[in-house]
Amino acid sequence: MRTASRVIGAALAATLVTQLTACGTLFFPDRRGQIEGKIDPLVAGLNAIGILFYVIPGLVAFAVDFATGAIYLPEGQTAQVSPETLRDAIGADGKVDNARLKAIIERETGRDLPLDDPRLQQHSGNPQQLAAFGLTPAA
Repeated sequence: MRTASRVIGAALAATLVTQLTACGTLFFPDRRGQIEGKIDPLVAGLNAIGILFYVIPGLVAFAVDFATGAIYLPEGQTAQVSPETLRDAIGADGKVDNARLKAIIERETGRDLPLDDPRLQQHSGNPQQLAAFGLTPAA
């Protein structure tokens, strides 16, 4: 009997701890009080993971983040970088310079991405995708 209650208590504690880590209200307390804006994909993704593992606590995390406004990006910030700005990262040979790309993303978004990580996977686009961004393919 005692072991069963410990197991249930540990499972409940693990559930609450993992769910609390997926709440934008805890990660970004400075965003509380926002009424609208663009949804932060990081917070929405973490809340979605909460729904994936624990349906009710995940829905509660979404509700709390929407109610407090913590799910929205701060005013004037976006999670995107315009294609025109990214053109500077493409070298004369048509290849992407990771150092320039990292500097552009850090300057535009304020986030430091690990583009020198050996696990990074790069995929090249086709001419139609490049044309959609107003870029011409270089051979």
